[in-house]
Amino acid sequence: MTSVRAWDKTRVIVAPVVFGLACLGIWQWLVVAFDLEPYVLPSPGAIGEQFTDNVGLIAKAASATALNSLYGLILGVIVALLWAGTAASFRLVREASAPIVMAASVVPIVALAPVLYAMFGQSVQTARVLIAALAAFVPVYVNTLRGLLTVAPIHRDLMRVYAASPWQITRTVTLPGALPFFFTGLGIASSVSVISALVAEYFGGPVDGLGRAITSAVSSSRYALAWAYVVGAVAIGVIFFVATSGLERVSLRRR
Repeated sequence: MTSVRAWDKTRVIVAPVVFGLACLGIWQWLVVAFDLEPYVLPSPGAIGEQFTDNVGLIAKAASATALNSLYGLILGVIVALLWAGTAASFRLVREASAPIVMAASVVPIVALAPVLYAMFGQSVQTARVLIAALAAFVPVYVNTLRGLLTVAPIHRDLMRVYAASPWQITRTVTLPGALPFFFTGLGIASSVSVISALVAEYFGGPVDGLGRAITSAVSSSRYALAWAYVVGAVAIGVIFFVATSGLERVSLRRR
């Protein structure tokens, strides 16, 4: 029985690694077999070589993008939680804010980024942080609000029968029931905040971050280097997702 469980845990790690290596092998074979030009698709070997040779530059650019994404994620989550709590408590706020949230969810970054750069200036990171915050706000707000409203009325009525205070009802019934919904939104937000901050870097701001680095590499026809910067962006997204997943696991286990 113990060996079966150990194999199941090992398979969770081994299977994705084997599949990923197989995909890289097929990718390398396609590039060599069809003699693809680097501007069409560079080989994994060339990308890996550029990543190794420029790991310091990639790490520096990735740290700038990661910080903007993190600040935006934190800001978006805080605003979303406050807004969701208010909307769950007051129906008027919930109904009035629905069109605003819907509009925020469909705002294109390509249109918003230049406007924010004009408002706050090209020399600061404010626009990038706000774009990441807006992207993170929507999934956290929607999922948290749904969680707060999902608690069955019978559970609240039972707590009132036992003379529980509103805060006790919130702490023991409402918040625990909404927690899984919140982490669902947080998992989505952790990814879209990185994507949004990265895309915002294409349209201006300080000369740092992965978005500007990718643009610069492509403009100088260093396509394998551009893909190496993309690998750095993927690494940030994986780190954010793993961190939020770990936080979810610890929080739900304690609950």
